[in-house]
Amino acid sequence: MSTTTEVEPDTHTRPWWQVMCLTGVDYFSTLGYQPGIAFLAAGLLSPVATVILVLLTLFGALPVYRRVAQESPHGQGSIAMLERLLPRWRGKIFVLVLLGFAMTDFIITITLSAADASAHVVENPHVPDFLHGQELWITLGLIALLGGVFLRGFKEAVGVAVVLVVTYLLLNAVVIGVSAVHVIQNGHVVTDWSTSLTAEHGNIALMIAVSLTLFPKLALGLSGFETGVAVMGHVKGAPDDDLLRPEVRIRNTKRLLTAAALIMSVYLIASSLVTTLLIPTEAFEDGGEANGRALAYLGHEYLGDVFGSVYDVSTILILWFAGASAMAAMLALIPRYLPRYGMAPEWAGAVKPLVCVLTATAFLITWIFDADVDAQGGAYATGVLVLITSASVAVALAARKARQRGWTIGFTLIAMVFIYTTVDNIYERPDGVKIGGCFIAAIIAVSLLSRLTRSLELRTTEIEYDAKADAFIRDCARRTLRLVAHDPEHHDASAYRAKVRQIVDSHALQNGGDLIFVEVVVEDYSDFESRIEVEGSVVHGEFRVLRVHAATIPNALAALLLDLRDKSGVRPHMYFEWTEGSPIAQMARFLLFGTGEVAPLTREVVRRAEKNPKKRPHVHAG
Repeated sequence: MSTTTEVEPDTHTRPWWQVMCLTGVDYFSTLGYQPGIAFLAAGLLSPVATVILVLLTLFGALPVYRRVAQESPHGQGSIAMLERLLPRWRGKIFVLVLLGFAMTDFIITITLSAADASAHVVENPHVPDFLHGQELWITLGLIALLGGVFLRGFKEAVGVAVVLVVTYLLLNAVVIGVSAVHVIQNGHVVTDWSTSLTAEHGNIALMIAVSLTLFPKLALGLSGFETGVAVMGHVKGAPDDDLLRPEVRIRNTKRLLTAAALIMSVYLIASSLVTTLLIPTEAFEDGGEANGRALAYLGHEYLGDVFGSVYDVSTILILWFAGASAMAAMLALIPRYLPRYGMAPEWAGAVKPLVCVLTATAFLITWIFDADVDAQGGAYATGVLVLITSASVAVALAARKARQRGWTIGFTLIAMVFIYTTVDNIYERPDGVKIGGCFIAAIIAVSLLSRLTRSLELRTTEIEYDAKADAFIRDCARRTLRLVAHDPEHHDASAYRAKVRQIVDSHALQNGGDLIFVEVVVEDYSDFESRIEVEGSVVHGEFRVLRVHAATIPNALAALLLDLRDKSGVRPHMYFEWTEGSPIAQMARFLLFGTGEVAPLTREVVRRAEKNPKKRPHVHAG
């Protein structure tokens, strides 16, 4: 299966630590709501479950995505790795399913982050009372503002991300540090927590066992890895980096992923500890002051409303900008795959219409979930986990293909852990699969409809002729350029002679000496656009043949006819024989397998491509 590899050098590359901040607005911003979600999921076991999550991050997700960066150094990600493993329609349908979950991940990133930002707005003590209870409208306003930014144009994202991430991490360090001091000064909170855990779960072994069943609910803390690989095209490499295999860029991207994972691991464990030890259980509940904003609660509690308000503003900005990161990822992801499949409407190639559709989708999701952070956690976690699971499977298969037995076993075990985590999350919170299923259904429906409506385009990006094909065309174009569509499977001399007799008799030609046979070999019929090469040869010492390899026969023949017209200056003639069978069945064969009733389809592609009837090549059938 052919794939598009982007190898053009990026002139807007930055040092890896700056690009880490671009993906970090998604990854690090989860600190705004992760501690609260973790406590609601695991209760007093939240710190233990968080440690397990961190271990899975450092020894599972991180090795997987370091390998993904190595295997797809131009930001194609794990989806492209899996695309290469599955041929034809199976691969493309599989990619559409993964795109559905990726869209779930990124859209919910926008809606959940905006919803949590609105929670920080209304919970601030300096905010007017009339805004309380208006989280839905505030969230919609933030999403609309995000869409407006992209409609005007999105520039200098890395610079803005650096400022936001550095400021946010410093403020979180202050909140966690001051909270840790309060824990030390009030040592009884640790004792009370330990006593409650022992009373509830008995011993440490049972605590760990229970935490292993609970940590999948904390999967939001794994977000950001797929984005980290997607943005590696912005990572600065070396001036002498190979365009196809930029080793320095790959190495710097691995540093990016490792640094982000280590920083986030420290913050996850520390934030889970201080919030569990210092915040009353009822404050985490729905409507509680710490619900969706546990660290902000501590900031106001121990550092005052002024610092707390500064922290709130920082959190609101990074959560809002996390949506920008997700929007940018979707604007890069959708055009990367769907146009190659012929599965994107023409407007999908333009940024503004796509932004409007994505923004409207975010509005709908926000309205469905009523801007509730906790309610969206399941859908977000499902999207994140499906992408990480697919990445772990992809790298396991890549290691197996490279005959690396140790890595194959290791990545397979990681894949099994993520499969368990994904299944458990889906079982506990099936709303994620429902939302993902809606996205998958919508993408497949729109994609297939687009493929159907675009099926009669030329679908050929470039045509190249070898020397012998050029000689055939120059020789015949001096008289009349007559081409005969021929099935390449009928390659014995008698078949060619029978075809010549049939064409001469059916169309009352004086002789068949100037006929050139054209044979199209269908390769990957699921591809949409392709570059084709025309090879000339003399078969059985007397028949001139042009051979073409393409995804479909009618589109390739139409593109060839129009190109020959432009190349030779004469309107070529092409002769067909009618295909037996039901027209409906033949159309289905064309849409699925690139064959079908070739004569009328070729003529229709020519008609659509050339509006002037007097300039169209001649298409004959008999």
